[in-house]
Amino acid sequence: MQYTWLNKQNNENLIIFFTGWSFDETPFKFLKCENFDVLFIYDYTKCSLDKIANRVNYKHKYLIAWSMGVYAAYKFKNLFYDFDKKIAINGTPFPVDDEFGIPKKPFLLTLRHAKTGLEGKFYQNIFDNFIEYERYIQTPVKRTIENRVEELNELYKLIQSDNIIYDHFYTYAFVSLRDKIIPSKNQIKFWTKFNTPIKQLESGHFPYYNFKSWKELL
Repeated sequence: MQYTWLNKQNNENLIIFFTGWSFDETPFKFLKCENFDVLFIYDYTKCSLDKIANRVNYKHKYLIAWSMGVYAAYKFKNLFYDFDKKIAINGTPFPVDDEFGIPKKPFLLTLRHAKTGLEGKFYQNIFDNFIEYERYIQTPVKRTIENRVEELNELYKLIQSDNIIYDHFYTYAFVSLRDKIIPSKNQIKFWTKFNTPIKQLESGHFPYYNFKSWKELL
């Protein structure tokens, strides 16, 4: 894992954000941090939080996880037991699952053609419309395509070897009703099964252009 501070001003409030596969902090820099220190975590090629495990001494702490980040954050749930809120956005702890995540067949197609997809329509499908996509390409992800392809391969190996048992970790979940990446019906089915409050969004997989600050997400 890689991480970077979007804001580090020794505030009393902390947000730790786990992003989705293939992203970095660049497309998120427009969100105002205000009186929150914001730690941005990305690149799940190697899933380890050893470097930051002891650096979260704050009065108020919040976890926000998006897409594949919902799965990644849950793997380290013991680090976040005392957080005020733990929010899932357009993802579940079962990221590749015919019932609760991305159905296996389309996921394997994405995996097989990851490089072509990243060069083509994958990011268009992330967004709700072309206007949002045009906004994204003004501040796109800066990671190399090779790095992003490697990340997806390593993530799938990790998912295959996991035996996740979910135990009511997330406080509530955002679900975008026009999500083209992880079917919204699968997300709703999962969160409903565990009686997790759901906040539905009229947006695509990347809903952040509907917000102005990290605080709004809380």
